[in-house]
Amino acid sequence: MTQEQPAGVADRTGGSGVPETSGAEVSAVPDRGTVRLALTLGGLVLALLAGFGLGRLDTGSAAPVTGPLPSSTDGGHSHPPGMGPHEHPTGAASPGPGGDPGGLAVSAAGYTLVPTGTSLTAGRRQDFRFQVRGADRRAATGFALVHEKPLHMIVVRRDLTGYQHLHPTMAPDGTWSVPLTLPTPGVWRAYADFTVLDATAGQVPVTLGVDLVAAGAYAPQPLPPAAREATVDGFTVTYEGTPQVGATQPLLFRVFSGGNPVSALEPYLGAFGHLVALREGDLGYVHVHPEAELAGGAVKFWLAAPSPGRYRLYLDFQVAGAVHTAEFTLTVA
Repeated sequence: MTQEQPAGVADRTGGSGVPETSGAEVSAVPDRGTVRLALTLGGLVLALLAGFGLGRLDTGSAAPVTGPLPSSTDGGHSHPPGMGPHEHPTGAASPGPGGDPGGLAVSAAGYTLVPTGTSLTAGRRQDFRFQVRGADRRAATGFALVHEKPLHMIVVRRDLTGYQHLHPTMAPDGTWSVPLTLPTPGVWRAYADFTVLDATAGQVPVTLGVDLVAAGAYAPQPLPPAAREATVDGFTVTYEGTPQVGATQPLLFRVFSGGNPVSALEPYLGAFGHLVALREGDLGYVHVHPEAELAGGAVKFWLAAPSPGRYRLYLDFQVAGAVHTAEFTLTVA
């Protein structure tokens, strides 16, 4: 009596009732229905895996880091009151003695300064707007507070006249704006000095620069001769010390009124002074903050010159609630 084979299983007796193999089993050949079922299940699994992978790669739905945010002590780049002296970095890392200054490029450390326009009318107050965009071309919105502000903007004409220290404000979409007047025609340099918070909340200090143009007859002014004394708004300001290339040196600034030392210097943006040095020619930028306490009544900075040449120094200081800027020409041998 012959036993029927189950559907889908081949006869392995060769018709004689004797198995063809006496050792390993011979793989069965599935019918078409089984193949179709297997393919369908496999496709569903692949689709689920692909969807999971795409969901993991899509970072657009993640909540952006919105700012400005409070400063922290991470990475040594926050600057609460009582901070130590330091130079502002030029890009992803602080410059060493004799290192290149910042602000020479519109892009650095993966970030780009993108203004809405670079042509302004001389003598007219206008809003200057820009974004700081990351490598993903999105506007950065997370910034650390550095000396009480998330971004410091320095504007100066290319002959090193017309210095301005401004503080733009940021909209939720990452667009910065600041009222700006370029008082005279010429080519001006705008520096954005900030510390951005990256995707891991790490702090990346950056200084970016862009040229602005005010149309009209441009008559560049010669750089004044080197001097250790300057007058501004009735104050006389002097400095001691000699910056060098490759070595950080102290600079001590003293403020006098009527021949007497001013003992009522006030903190401005969390410090007794702010010092910007711009190199003649390419306008390389260094921003220096002083020691937390006055040194014998003097504001004490530490500065390493990036290279030999002539520099223009701009010292911001505050007395009786008013901010003044003393300017010096410095020659570094």
